[in-house]
Amino acid sequence: RIHLLRGNHESRNITRTYGFYAECHAKYGSACVWRAFTDVFDCLALAVIIDDSIFCVHGGLSPSITHVDQLRVLDRFGEIPHEGAVADLVWSDPDGDVTGFARSQRGAGYTFGARVVDRFLHTNGMAHILRAHQLCMEGFLVLFNDRLSTVWSAPNYCYRCGNVASILHVDPYLKRDFVTFDAAPESRAPAPQPTPDN
Repeated sequence: RIHLLRGNHESRNITRTYGFYAECHAKYGSACVWRAFTDVFDCLALAVIIDDSIFCVHGGLSPSITHVDQLRVLDRFGEIPHEGAVADLVWSDPDGDVTGFARSQRGAGYTFGARVVDRFLHTNGMAHILRAHQLCMEGFLVLFNDRLSTVWSAPNYCYRCGNVASILHVDPYLKRDFVTFDAAPESRAPAPQPTPDN
């Protein structure tokens, strides 16, 4: 199964800043398609749990969320706020140099360390946290004694970083296997021209 999770880029503010709004407007002549996408973004889950064992989230943990049941009462149907639990889940990052929570230099969310990860996993009876949100040159990064993994699925990010990307396959026995891949070579062939319908 595949589940799509909401991240910090699935918001009106970020899509305006990083060009998705302009691209939709240029291709479709109005903001209608962009509005449809952002309305769908409002409905995406903030987290998913695989077999009561792996907690999946775009960003990371929040000091406001100690138990996964607290996620059920969050108001996630709207723009991502600048602070609070929803912002933390999409903006926070692990940091091997801290043990608890610290304010993030990103301006939203927190950084968090091994002690926070261990406490969250223990409280919720889980074994692993799977997240994205941070560029990993090798496509993935495993931290905190294999208790947290970051996957990065955009090869050669922004057409300039030279990184590989990965996806994580989880088998029925919860064995995790990273599959890495490079960027596809650019196509040199001209785009096919539309033909008039008869």
